[in-house]
Amino acid sequence: MRAGEAQTSKSKRTDRVKEPRRLAGDDNPLLAPWTTPFEVPPFDRIRIEHFAPALDRAIVENRREIAAIAGCTAAPTFANTIEALERSGQTLRRIGTAFFNFATTDTNAQIEAIERALSPRLARLGTRIYQDAALFARVDALFRKRRRLNLSEERQRVLARYHRAFVRAGAGLDPTAKKRMAAIAARRSVLATRFSHNQLADEQAFLLVLENEADLAGLPDAVRAVAARTASERGHPGKHAITLARSSVKPFLQFSARRDLREEAFKAWIMRGANGGKTDNRRIVAEEVMLRAEQARLLGFRTAAHATLEYSMAKTPAAVRKLLMQVWAAARARVTRERTLLQEAVRAEGGTFKLAAWDWRYYAEKVRKARLDIDDAEINPYLELDSVIAAAFHCANKLFGLAFTERTGVPTYHPEVRVFEVARGRRHVGLFLVDYLARPSKRSGAWMSPWRKQERLGGATAPIVVNVASFARGGPGEPTLLSLDDAHVLFHEFGHALHGLLSDVTYPAVSGTSVEMDFVELPSQLFEHWLTRPEVLRRFARHHRTGKPMPARLRKRLEAARRSNQGFQTIEYLAAAIVDLDIHLLEKPRRLDVDRFEARTLSRIGMPPEIVMRHRIPHFQHLMHGSPGSYYSYLWSAVLDADAFRAFEETGDVFDRTLARRLLESIYSAGGRQDPAAAYVAFRGRLPATQALLEKRGLVLNRT
Repeated sequence: MRAGEAQTSKSKRTDRVKEPRRLAGDDNPLLAPWTTPFEVPPFDRIRIEHFAPALDRAIVENRREIAAIAGCTAAPTFANTIEALERSGQTLRRIGTAFFNFATTDTNAQIEAIERALSPRLARLGTRIYQDAALFARVDALFRKRRRLNLSEERQRVLARYHRAFVRAGAGLDPTAKKRMAAIAARRSVLATRFSHNQLADEQAFLLVLENEADLAGLPDAVRAVAARTASERGHPGKHAITLARSSVKPFLQFSARRDLREEAFKAWIMRGANGGKTDNRRIVAEEVMLRAEQARLLGFRTAAHATLEYSMAKTPAAVRKLLMQVWAAARARVTRERTLLQEAVRAEGGTFKLAAWDWRYYAEKVRKARLDIDDAEINPYLELDSVIAAAFHCANKLFGLAFTERTGVPTYHPEVRVFEVARGRRHVGLFLVDYLARPSKRSGAWMSPWRKQERLGGATAPIVVNVASFARGGPGEPTLLSLDDAHVLFHEFGHALHGLLSDVTYPAVSGTSVEMDFVELPSQLFEHWLTRPEVLRRFARHHRTGKPMPARLRKRLEAARRSNQGFQTIEYLAAAIVDLDIHLLEKPRRLDVDRFEARTLSRIGMPPEIVMRHRIPHFQHLMHGSPGSYYSYLWSAVLDADAFRAFEETGDVFDRTLARRLLESIYSAGGRQDPAAAYVAFRGRLPATQALLEKRGLVLNRT
């Protein structure tokens, strides 16, 4: 394991170093040399039963590597300690990456059982490494004399990363505290896995079957087609169905004229993880928050949020709160005006009810159509999945000179995965895989995963990156059409992919997206800006049936359409970020009632009752799997990305070559080899201000 890599764990059983049952490498494709194209995992030969013995052997190998580094009799040097740590764990890393890809994209009961058994072992391995006294003594000795070692900036940051990882694991604590830190890490791993499995179970359990035409009232043809396919796949041929996948439930809430069915779907959506019984996550979250607080106290911090923010751009909870509340005030004023317009729309239809949370998206769509003569049903036919992918590739080519060539014959973990070789001129850059369509066995949401990081430590290693999403697939014989929000998700995750693919560093510890948590979203959020540029839309936004380009009037209204509901979108995000920060500022959160805590926090900040926080605590994946109090980082990065794109606008050419070169050198290729503030200044010439963000979201008070 390397510094900063995930360390998961889930049981109280102790591991002893022992040889796993004999299994020759050529009997197990995971252990044999990977002779596949680009050395991707040999998915065409991997069976689920291969993982456990392969991981057994990889764990033993990693322990031996670490023991050799810790037991080295030579004085510690950067090469025999830090570089040795960087080289260690390669077998475990590549096999573990393949396994956890299955666990998130195509899971089943067998895979979940392996995950429950494996995660605690990996957590214990990580604790054993980062609490090893002899190993820490070597790292600490180097860190203490780092200014005399004449290290490059990248090496200094790699050394600091490792030292931080050891300190945060409790390497410098007394034996009793170290033991408790290890126990906490193991228990947290159990909780994290249970949380994810429970959420997926709740999502899989819900199905809203639409029985007749009355149940389909208001739904556009594209939404109906997706719902028909969903019903057929779930055993209800000839009918339509809605699931809790975001790509299914959000369009239903946006277009369905059936208020009763909207309420049913909405309540099921926000109650994931809070339905009682064995899949309820509330006690899991309460215990997780308590353990995080205890972990922070053992390390000498006041709260878990203070511990997290020490190594961020924000530095302190006070700085985070200042930003959140500054934007909250502007968004709250905006959402008050939005709510008035929506309530007027209810009355205009003859409704006598007060706007509720399950009404907001429906009436926001009506208001947007009435005020701007635009709606998603009109936009979607111009955003066919393949065209949006092509648009993303085009922008990457214009900015960074990249070319994407689809490859066949490369083993993949699912038939729907597509593989692209990435090149700049004649030079191979890396491999990019996409897995965009929803399926019941896939975790909801969207993400980027680096299967193999770029590095030059042992020779040039090209990256392999995958983007995953859960877009609703088109009906039989129909293309997959994206909403504008879906298209932004694709561009966002592709921005993360570019961060990994364009990395140009020596050490894996600072490769690609291995940057401070509130800097990691800059490359992804910045790349979204190019999606709605006129020069991009004119070329790629073409009607999937006629091939005609999106009308000029529609292109011009897209940006206004993006701002039309920004009060709502900003408030629902900020509420989750504030709750995440506040819950991790609790010093001794014993017997925490998460429902009551959520309600109190939202009441204190004046949360509009018609809006629900984007991720309620019982299904808030980032709260469980991210760093404590770090959900604010999307807003922090939003300040950066709005200001950064303004730099391109100021040149008069959003593909300006000189600025794109600085963006590549300072941000996309730099990884974590330098301080993020310095990296931003190297690109922009100064630190950012919030004005560009407020204007981008239409939150400036004198704008509508």
